[in-house]
Amino acid sequence: MVTENYLAKYAKSFNWAGFFLPNKTYQKCTNLYNFCRIADNIADDKNKITIKRDNFNNFKNNFINKNYSDPIIKNIWNLISEHNISVKIVYDLLEGINSDIRENVKFNSKKELLVYAYRVAGTVGLMMAKILKVNKKQSLKSAIDLGIAMQLTNISRDVIEDKKNNRFYINENFEDIRSTIELSEKFYKNSFYSIKEIPLSLRFSILVARRIYRKIGLKILNKKNLENYKKSRKIYVSNIEKIIETIFSIFDIIKLSLTSKNDDNIEHDHTLINEEINLNERI
Repeated sequence: MVTENYLAKYAKSFNWAGFFLPNKTYQKCTNLYNFCRIADNIADDKNKITIKRDNFNNFKNNFINKNYSDPIIKNIWNLISEHNISVKIVYDLLEGINSDIRENVKFNSKKELLVYAYRVAGTVGLMMAKILKVNKKQSLKSAIDLGIAMQLTNISRDVIEDKKNNRFYINENFEDIRSTIELSEKFYKNSFYSIKEIPLSLRFSILVARRIYRKIGLKILNKKNLENYKKSRKIYVSNIEKIIETIFSIFDIIKLSLTSKNDDNIEHDHTLINEEINLNERI
């Protein structure tokens, strides 16, 4: 049974970067994204909270019980088995998505923001790294950082849209938006040198995805104030800009090949997350 390609439908930036992956690896990334997107769509649809909870619990139970009649469930379990992915990572992802199934979502601390960003995106970065054959512990931590960085970018971009859905991950002012982008930059920076641990044939795609997503944050900062930010509606990277960022990624891959630096000495900002979740058990 052929499943829909949610990566091509919902994640234009990732799909663009996926063009540079071998077909087999791209299909695995698609299978991972499909699972994440199906779960996320349940939380985001327009049904009543009680219906969404029932639908989400059914989906989660199908995962737990390995309901292979659902190709989405079968594919994710195949990835877990083939790439030695801890089931705890998937449970973290599902818990993060489930936390959005409430009448009102409001974060009041950096810890809440980072734990959520890890759950809904750092987990995906970690699973993606395992699919891309990354084994080094420090590099897997950096993969978590890249996922967190991208989620912080998403949150910064979607403040107005999230407000309509009664989700307040950060406050609706440009100072908080700017500070969240600046926080994301720390996580983007931590992710760079770990990309050396990805096999050469797979490396360029991640550099492209990283650059395109960072570009969204930079475009947000260029709005300067909340009024301009609101006028822009949803900020995205155009195809022309994607081409430019793809060209710049060529210089990134050259830089990586020429440098002796690696991620051994990176201090990961995981203290707040580890207060609630033991990341070492996931890696």
